[in-house]
Formats: sequence, C-alpha cells, structure tokens
Amino acid sequence: MGKTYKIAVMGGDGTGPEVAAEGVKVLKAAADKFNFSLELTDFDYGGERYIRTGEVLPDNAVEELTKHDAIFLGAIGHPDVKPGILEKGILLNLRFALDQYINLRPVILYPNVDTPIKNKGPEDIDFVVVRENTEGLYVGAGGVLKKGTPDEVAVQESINTRKGVERCIRFAFEYARKRNKRKQVTLCGKTNVLTFAFDLWERAFYEVAKEYPDIKTDYAHVDATCMWMVKNPEWFDVIVTDNMFGDIITDLGAMIQGGMGIAAGGNINPEGVSMFEPIGGSAPKYTGKNIINPLAAIGAAQMMLDHLGESEAALAIENAIRWVVAEKLDSLSAGKMGFGTREVGDMIAAAV
Repeated sequence: MGKTYKIAVMGGDGTGPEVAAEGVKVLKAAADKFNFSLELTDFDYGGERYIRTGEVLPDNAVEELTKHDAIFLGAIGHPDVKPGILEKGILLNLRFALDQYINLRPVILYPNVDTPIKNKGPEDIDFVVVRENTEGLYVGAGGVLKKGTPDEVAVQESINTRKGVERCIRFAFEYARKRNKRKQVTLCGKTNVLTFAFDLWERAFYEVAKEYPDIKTDYAHVDATCMWMVKNPEWFDVIVTDNMFGDIITDLGAMIQGGMGIAAGGNINPEGVSMFEPIGGSAPKYTGKNIINPLAAIGAAQMMLDHLGESEAALAIENAIRWVVAEKLDSLSAGKMGFGTREVGDMIAAAV
C-alpha cells in the first residue's frame, strides 16, 4: 500500500456534512484505485457545537489540526448564530493560525454548464486566482472612535508586508509554470489610487518576475480585471492579487463558471496544513433533502489530492466531474440536477 494521509474532516453546518460526505466518498474511491490510504478524523466545529457549548473553537483545536496532512471542510454558517461569529472564529482564525497564506480559486467552465457570458465556452473560461489570504484589510487593524455619535470615526487598515506579498506572488509564478497553459501571471491591483500598498505589490511582482523568464507578465486595475473577466476571460491564466480584491473577483469568477455549486477553493500553506472547501456556503434551507449539489466539495477534494502530490488521482476526479457534468446532469442548481446529492457522489466515485 502507498502513503497514508491523515485528513481532518469538518462537515460544519447546514448542508456542509452532506457535501463533505460525498467528497469523502470520492476520496475513498480514488484511494482504492491509486494505492494510497486515508486516515479520516471528524471534528464537530460549527454552529451546533457553538450553540451547545458557547465555544467556537476549543483551545487545542489548532494543535490537533496540525497533526494532519490537510483539512477537508464542508461549510460554516448557522441560521441561529449571528453572522461573523463562526466565520471569523473558525475560518479566519484557522487561516491565520495555520498561516494559510494562499487562497487558491480555479475558475473552470465545465462542458454543458451555462455561463451568463454570451458566446463563451469551456475553452474561454479556464484560469486561476491566487489571493493573498492572511494580510490586507482582513487582519482587523484599526478601530472606532465615538461610536454611535454624529462624530463617529471608523478606520480599517490594510496591512501588507514584503514577506507576505512576495511569497504570494512567487506562489503564483510557480503555479503558472506548473499549470503550463498560457504561462502568464496578471497582477490585479489599484496602483493609481492605493499608491502605498500596490507600489509594494508592483515592485515585488516585477522583481520576482525576473526569476521566471518563461512566464509572461501583465497588470490590470481591479475594475478593469472585473470588466475583462466578463468580456474576455480567455485573456487570463493566473491572476494574483491582495486579500480584498481577491475575495471580490473570485465570486465573480464563480458566477462566470456556472455558480457557487461548482466553485471549489483551497486555503493553502505550502509548508504546513492546508484547508480545502466548497465556496457556496451552508445553504441551510436545503439541509437533509438530498438535493444540494456536491460538485464543489468534490472539486475541493480533487484540489486537496493534487496539493498532497496525488496528481494522478486528482486528474481522475477532475475527469469524472467533467464527464458527470457533461453527460448526466440537467443543471447545477439544487433540486434541478436530475439526481440527488448522494447519487451524484456515487456517479463520480464510480467514474473514478
């Protein structure tokens, strides 16, 4: 038997456990076929635990998770918990504590999937966004004065370090080389207005680029990036950007690839423990109905195997997703796929 991978499974909230179960089903099928094994450990972090105990994450959570090779997440978000508590307390907390400094979001339009962009197909929409994941506006620097008064002042600071920016940019260049498609990296920023932060990004970008003479470079303001993603998505290969801009353009990317039901992502520490998840959220209204689309979770499982070095197994899952989407499903929308959640998982596992 080949290598054993220790995977922490966090089903989370709403439909999260359902889609995570289908991802695990496909992972097990890939492990059987490609001669590696999985040691899966479930963690109950999420809304139900918080309601029951008042604790978002236990004190030993990070220590326990670092004992694993990767984390596979279903979804976080509970209708009975105020928005922000779980998201900040679990997702952001783990990103920072585990130094998952890359958010990786492939934007792939699969065959037979509708895109809102006229006259564009799978050959046009196939790029990746590399988002810096632990700095920028999301670090929580700033504060409020005279809250609730007419003189209230709110300040939110964007923190960008040379180390953080450079390692993100270098990851993007390495990824473009590994992808081996257009071999182009586009820096998405706002150098004409955010003259301090993106002066640092731009200088680091072109200095790192000198180390990759085989990779073409490009720059686009974030507003132009949004326009071109809609008008000419085929122009992009790898986009690298900061935390806030990355958060925005990746949701735009999800829409042009067919919606949140197919969008997967990874929170990556190349030297540590990374976390992989579907992007669509917990969708609590669909909980327990066996109608939620599990493809984004299965795509996240595929990304996890690729990250762990099981590239052959990852490719088999990607090909299985392509086949099921192209040949079997009526739609990617919950309840309109023509099959239930578990049946979709079964088909992809069988195709692997």
